[in-house]
Amino acid sequence: MAMLAWVMMGLALWHFTIFLPDRFWGGIVGAFLGALFGAVLFGFVVNGFTVPGQNDTHLLTALEAVPGAVAGIAAVYAEGMRRETAARA
Repeated sequence: MAMLAWVMMGLALWHFTIFLPDRFWGGIVGAFLGALFGAVLFGFVVNGFTVPGQNDTHLLTALEAVPGAVAGIAAVYAEGMRRETAARA
């Protein structure tokens, strides 16, 4: 159940990438994958590489994925910017 909360939080934060210039590595799909993988990976790390069950899932479980989703989006954006500047040179 916690995995669903992490993925949904990553998906929710991904929607805000429309306000940024499209310089993501892989475009909007790259931003989507970065948000999802970042949210799930960070959720795993916070919970000791286990997925909490239905009885252990609460509102804060979804909020645990926020830093990971933002970091995933930032990593994909930074890689896209790096590739864009390398292509110009």
